[in-house]
Amino acid sequence: MCGIAGIFHVESSKPVDPERVRRMTDAIAHRGPDGSGVWTAPGIGLGHRRLSIIDLGGGAQPMLSEDEGLVLSFNGEIYNFLELRKELEALGHAFRTNSDSEVIIEAYRRWGPECVARLHGMFAFALYDQPKRQLLLARDRLGVKPLFHASLADGSIIFGSELKALLAHPALRREPDLAAVDDYLAFGYVPDHTSIVASVEKLPAGHYWLLTQGKPPPPPIRYWDLDFSTRARGSEAELQEELLRLMRQAVLSRMVADVPLGAFLSGGVDSSSVVALMAEASRVPVKTCSIGFDVEALDESEYATRIAKRFLTEHRSRTVASDDFGLADTLAHHFDEPFADASALPTYRVCEMAREHVTVALSGDGADEALAGYRRHVFHHGEERARRLLPQSIRGPLFGLLGGLYPRADWAPRPLRAKATLLSLARSGEEGYAEAVGVTGPAQRRTLYARKMKQALGDYCGEQHMHRLMANAPARSGLDAAQYADMKLWLPGDILTKLDRTSMAVGLEAREPLLDHRLLEFAASLPENVRVRRGQGKWLMKRTMERYLPQDILYRPKMGFVTPIAQWFRGPLASAARELSGSATLAKTGWFEAAAISKVAEDHISGRADNSRLLWQLLMLEKSINRIFG
Repeated sequence: MCGIAGIFHVESSKPVDPERVRRMTDAIAHRGPDGSGVWTAPGIGLGHRRLSIIDLGGGAQPMLSEDEGLVLSFNGEIYNFLELRKELEALGHAFRTNSDSEVIIEAYRRWGPECVARLHGMFAFALYDQPKRQLLLARDRLGVKPLFHASLADGSIIFGSELKALLAHPALRREPDLAAVDDYLAFGYVPDHTSIVASVEKLPAGHYWLLTQGKPPPPPIRYWDLDFSTRARGSEAELQEELLRLMRQAVLSRMVADVPLGAFLSGGVDSSSVVALMAEASRVPVKTCSIGFDVEALDESEYATRIAKRFLTEHRSRTVASDDFGLADTLAHHFDEPFADASALPTYRVCEMAREHVTVALSGDGADEALAGYRRHVFHHGEERARRLLPQSIRGPLFGLLGGLYPRADWAPRPLRAKATLLSLARSGEEGYAEAVGVTGPAQRRTLYARKMKQALGDYCGEQHMHRLMANAPARSGLDAAQYADMKLWLPGDILTKLDRTSMAVGLEAREPLLDHRLLEFAASLPENVRVRRGQGKWLMKRTMERYLPQDILYRPKMGFVTPIAQWFRGPLASAARELSGSATLAKTGWFEAAAISKVAEDHISGRADNSRLLWQLLMLEKSINRIFG
């Protein structure tokens, strides 16, 4: 796992200052503590920071082909590189190293840009073809690895693994994108289709971008997408066996490493499943680690310990204090863009702990998105069935009226919040799901915004992109569309961003076997009734894993990394909440009404409302824009 950066002069072959590239890679040195390199030629400069995982002695980058015509800077892992290497050797290609990096070079030599579709793994890379004066930028199918880019006033394009690599270039225009601010407040992260810095873009997941010197940049090309429009056939037993085969294949392929390897273990279904399959495939005890909390209601460590004993893992655990909010500034530094998923704090801690013992750790991320494991998927599935019974012309006024009359119950679990359910049923499926997955709704955001902010946004609304994604999804049902939108927005914007930044912050490579694209393609084809059944999400996976895991692990309520931010803002962070209304940083933007923020804080502190997620959003936004825009 590594960090990449570079400069490409699209319009001319003028020299690239290697020191400027080096400053960009130095900004992301944490991603690659084991080595660095810079290569330049007329019109191009590539930089690299290396975390050594495979071929420790021979994988230094930027890597040149033997004839020096091709140059690669690569972040990630190619899990099928040995299979590709054998195929290429049979076609006459020779290799000097044992690295997956060289396989990318030779794959490009054989198949050109279309080689990207043959790569199974997580990656973002830049490959320069000197004879053709072409730069290929590519990102993996799901967006596990990030790739930021920006066009400068002189016609050059800069790119890097993190925003801070681009910010290290003095010519980058630092102006905020107000649409991204609205997106962030809507969802708690800045999605891939926007950036907090207006001049910066992110290469979309499943795309490559081929740039040629002397030609205008074309749009990126999509080489992969997830299709929910077909349905797998077979009995439930056959579907279970195929799912297990794909899960085993995914786990085994991600256990290849020349450094110590382990796994995160929370005691939930997903991480426990990964550990079970690792233990099945390993000749030595699997190294596992978990984080517990000093608040019993938030602590899953008992379940993690049980799974560790069941599979005889070499297990380590650590208890984190419930008031461990001191990491906020560290997270703001590593995420660059504002990021308000508070589970990033314990995720950082478990990565920090894992790095003390291993260099690679497998995680259970991805199963919820692939197999409808979130409670919101279960609710949406049920609501969509209800929507089909009544037309919108009746449903909208009826449930809108009932929802308006029903009292709010923010404190209650979702199944008991009838007001939220009624109002969701009054809307379209797209609107209802966007509300369910969102953090701060459009109406509440408008109460916060100053008049100039409202004018600047016009009719823009952060949820619109999700609405369009769901409406145009390759899907057969509302549940399909919801999962598709999660794959395009939530997964790369929140889950994968969180794991990439927290793991890379400590020099740890995290791998997600349950995001193997072949597994995802199969999962997308599953009938709805084996994804969600009798109020259970991930039903088929849970039934499949009954041969490995006990019932109370498989069927207990989902917890995840719960962080007590509501208590923080009524206790040790109450003063920080109140100070937000007088924040010089927020005031300077002109985006918000101070009185509205003050009311949000006081309503929360007094217990009149739970505004903790919004307060955390504002706190992390303040830290981010202060770092980026000063």
